[in-house]
Amino acid sequence: MMPTEASPDPGTGEGRFSDDPVPGLVRAAAAGDAQAWEQLVDRYAGLVWSICRAHRMSDDDAADAAQLTWLRLLENLERVRDPRRLAGWLATTCRRECRALQRRSRSLLTVEEEHMDRLLGGGPPADEPVLTADQHAALWQAFQRLNEWCQKVLRALIVDAGDKSPSYQLVAAQLQTPVGSLGPTRARCLGQLRRLLASDGI
Repeated sequence: MMPTEASPDPGTGEGRFSDDPVPGLVRAAAAGDAQAWEQLVDRYAGLVWSICRAHRMSDDDAADAAQLTWLRLLENLERVRDPRRLAGWLATTCRRECRALQRRSRSLLTVEEEHMDRLLGGGPPADEPVLTADQHAALWQAFQRLNEWCQKVLRALIVDAGDKSPSYQLVAAQLQTPVGSLGPTRARCLGQLRRLLASDGI
């Protein structure tokens, strides 16, 4: 449960926060207000992106780190104790995600080699093609039940990208939306897709 705002105490210096819109935006976003969430993203997208770029990551890796940062916030909105310190929380979380992504990138080659060895060690089960076809059909049925904006975002970032990493800058220009909003939107739409699949018993 989000704490209520206390009256400004001149003795503590909290009065300077009286006009700060962030606490209200955090409470509204935690309650499901999409516009409040977008305002939070717009407010701090520059901060998050600058931290990603400071880690000298590629554009695609930086976009992934930013997306993960927004996903962490989305997961923890209801537990934010002091929304006035949200900038510091985002900065710390973003640095952590950048470092984790860099570590994963360094070990990716080894993981891919081990995965290839396993693939080459034996063929797939005889019923795998049938199961895969059924899963794909169920996935597309659930996908078509998403709202139009979610379909556009997921199609651009996942479906059309295929095996390649999507360019968030190109997708943002294509969809005419801020690049910083793509990660949170992608996470929210994937969550909706997972819930639809779960409701179908998948």
